[in-house]
Amino acid sequence: MLSTKTLDICLFIFLVPSERLIQVDLYEKIKELAAQKNISIRQLEEKLGFANATLRRWNKNKPSVDKIQAVAKYFNVSVDYLLGIEDDKKPRFSPELNDAIENAEAYEGTPLTDQDKAILRGVIAAYLENRDKNKG
Repeated sequence: MLSTKTLDICLFIFLVPSERLIQVDLYEKIKELAAQKNISIRQLEEKLGFANATLRRWNKNKPSVDKIQAVAKYFNVSVDYLLGIEDDKKPRFSPELNDAIENAEAYEGTPLTDQDKAILRGVIAAYLENRDKNKG
């Protein structure tokens, strides 16, 4: 029977390389997207307000979610695409629709909560998926 310590070491060995692969793939995808837009990594960092070499450090350090979202929004791709979870780089919604959802207000004029926004995105995604299925 394996001890807890042995099991932890095995899990560490198994998980760390895959996490490292995601980070390398993330940086490589960003480099590829930047090249397609004829922009350098440094120029991208400046446009996004990131410190110098922030993106390059993503090869070794975990980036924050808000920074990944900022890159995805800049290139108009999904976060899932950047992380290698899906191959389709097209985001679910256009930047205009995302902005409309982000700035939407409840009936009484108060901002929507993050949970309300997630529900709204889910309803819109289901509608669009159903519409697309009925087209073909």
